[in-house]
Amino acid sequence: MPARRCTGLACLTKLAALASRKCQWIQPAPRLPAPSVAAISSRPTEPRRSLDLLPFRTASFQPTLRYDPESNLTEILSRGCKILSVYPTWTPLSLTHSRRNATILPRVFHVFLFLCAIALTSAVPSLAQSGQPTNPPAAESTIHPAPINDACGLEAHPDQQLPGSITGTVADPTGTAVPGAHLSLVREDSPALEQLSADDGRFSFSSIAPGPFHLTVTADGFSPQTASGNLASGESCVMPRIVLAVATNITEVKVELSTIELAQEQIKDQEKQRLFGVIPNFYVTYVPDAAPLNPRQKFQLAWKSTIDPVSFGVTAVVAGVQQATDKFPGYGQGAEGYGRRYGAAYGDLVTGTFIGGAVLPSVLHQDPRYFYKGTGTVRSRVLYAIANSVICKGDNGHWQPNYSGIIGSLAAGAISNLYYPEGDRTDAALTFENALIGIGETAAVNILQEFVMRRFTPSAAKIDPPNSTP
Repeated sequence: MPARRCTGLACLTKLAALASRKCQWIQPAPRLPAPSVAAISSRPTEPRRSLDLLPFRTASFQPTLRYDPESNLTEILSRGCKILSVYPTWTPLSLTHSRRNATILPRVFHVFLFLCAIALTSAVPSLAQSGQPTNPPAAESTIHPAPINDACGLEAHPDQQLPGSITGTVADPTGTAVPGAHLSLVREDSPALEQLSADDGRFSFSSIAPGPFHLTVTADGFSPQTASGNLASGESCVMPRIVLAVATNITEVKVELSTIELAQEQIKDQEKQRLFGVIPNFYVTYVPDAAPLNPRQKFQLAWKSTIDPVSFGVTAVVAGVQQATDKFPGYGQGAEGYGRRYGAAYGDLVTGTFIGGAVLPSVLHQDPRYFYKGTGTVRSRVLYAIANSVICKGDNGHWQPNYSGIIGSLAAGAISNLYYPEGDRTDAALTFENALIGIGETAAVNILQEFVMRRFTPSAAKIDPPNSTP
């Protein structure tokens, strides 16, 4: 094994200890040579030991010295050698030395040892370094630092999923920050995270698990904006500025007509209903849930029906037939007789229409119109048409007896006795008979309405109503 070195500090300690010993020397004669190193040995296999310097023994003897010029104490110490013993060989001296030499010489020896200690302290490290083998320079290598997570300062492992963060700003098209914008962050298998943007438009979601995400931004007066991405493990994602577009003003206006307004619109449609495009067909509605009419509208419909040009033409035809058959002979013949017959026929039309279609329906809150069925079997539709000659819908939408139509026929027959010739006037029995005949006529017209007239009414509503049972 290589020899162990003794450090300069150990040498200094030993030498200082040696210097501190109070050795009383009897100075030999001036011709005394330098002491010799009697034995210097190196023990590399022994454990590290402190420097062993044997003290000089004082005696009144003349030393016999052997000087070895090859000895180098500094080199021996630098290589870790152990000094086993350093001692002189003494011969007797005269005991008659002066007391002054015995006092000064030990002090000089102490100074000499102190200077040697300083020299050894500075020389041993340099010698030890010079004795070391020179190693060739190591090959240059590139050292790559381990990746460090910026968020928590830990080493990032590929298989370790670290939370990240998502930050950004919200602005309008002019670049002005939008404070108070609502942000909703949605991730897979996780509840949505929500927050509002700060006064400067900034937002920040922290401690977000890595993976895909979907961000929705909404604000008053702006259109919604969405953004998506995939957050990596430990990533601090800074999203591009989210610009919200100004929302287009969309005003939804839902117009709902009142019952009166709706009924008015339906009357306008009914006034366009003409059989073969000519004959008025105003008192039938093809809307199964038609709005009820108020009194004003009932009188309006009666007025439109009586003043229609076709009504005047039909009355003229009826008066001509009566003139030709000499019906109501009390009116006579000629133009005067035709005029009276025309007036009586038109009077029957007006009184029957207004009393049975306007006055009584307004008083009794009944609807004078015929509600077209249009569906079901032929039998059901025929029965429906016949039943509507004696029943009608009330203003409340429920079916009820047609008091307006029956009483209106009786009232119109009674009034006609005022302008018919005295010999042609009817009594009460005949009036009721005429009323019953009028009910039959109404049933027949209703059947025609159900199966025929709608086909020849071009302006009829194109809505097939559901099955309606009185």
